[in-house]
Amino acid sequence: MTIDQQKLSTFLDKVVTDLAAGYGGVMVSLGEKLGLYKAMAGAGPLTSDELAARSGCAERYVREWLNAQAAGGYVRYHPSSGSYELTPEQAIVLADDTSPVYIPSAWQVPASMWFDEAKALDAFRTGRGIPWGDHNHRLYCGVAAFYRNAYRGSLVPEWLPALDGLPEKLAAGATVADVGCGHGHSTIIMAEAFPKSHFWGFDTHPDSIAAARDNARAAGVEDRVTFEKAAADTYAARDYDLICFFDCLHDMGHPLAAARHAARTLGEDGRIMLVEPYANDNVEDNLTPVGRLYYSASATLCCAHAISEEGSHVLGAQAGEARLAGIFAKAGFGSFRRAAETPFNLILEARR
Repeated sequence: MTIDQQKLSTFLDKVVTDLAAGYGGVMVSLGEKLGLYKAMAGAGPLTSDELAARSGCAERYVREWLNAQAAGGYVRYHPSSGSYELTPEQAIVLADDTSPVYIPSAWQVPASMWFDEAKALDAFRTGRGIPWGDHNHRLYCGVAAFYRNAYRGSLVPEWLPALDGLPEKLAAGATVADVGCGHGHSTIIMAEAFPKSHFWGFDTHPDSIAAARDNARAAGVEDRVTFEKAAADTYAARDYDLICFFDCLHDMGHPLAAARHAARTLGEDGRIMLVEPYANDNVEDNLTPVGRLYYSASATLCCAHAISEEGSHVLGAQAGEARLAGIFAKAGFGSFRRAAETPFNLILEARR
């Protein structure tokens, strides 16, 4: 076998860049938890001594952290003054935990994947599944925090209006189910925006339901939000005007049963909002950084849970619109369309 040294060097550069990014994720998590990014936001150039004083951390550690951040392009370094600056663009991603592009919490997900490596090794070797509730606790916190801000930025102002007439119906008073609600952030965001409607959130993970109830109390929407432990094919029928599946259908071992149950529980003019990870229908069209992220999560989280349910499908996080449309067609839905999209999500509507 002949090795092309130029191709080898190019590939090694890519691998080292990825390895550095993995190390960088640890630095991002430290920066979030120690309040380093928040201490830098809006402060202009700071020396390591100044940042240490503002954050209550030890200067020698802070100095090394800052250099790692500068090397990764996460802060700007000013050689003439030996100072470091978090630009407004960097701050909205790293320091503003209400921003729709806030990213530090997302690093808890790969952390959980490392913690669960032994389970993943066993699953690959045996073909057994891993239920969602069997993962390290960092997974649930990371997923909830990451999606909370994305939903807060897009759900009410963009996605719901993409379903014709839906905001008006919700404003007048509607009945809504949020299937696979997790910590309830999507449910609560809708309840805050539409106080005349009532929302039910369903999930099979008891700890997530408990967290969702706490979040509803904190948001002051308990009067119009109810969270219940229930599976996607067993929750109570209430002639829902809207049934939502936010980034969860592809995790289910029985997505067709979930779609059929939704068809039975919808009201006369009800519709489905299906939010799924962005994916094209062919593998070659998903070989992108976003596709890499989703395929990796799918291998250890999404497919693993679907397999644990011993169901009819293992869709994975890159299911694509055509496969999803086929499921809803089999469930009796006559209309299925792409209502909107983002670089990370497909927003799909199904009607009977």
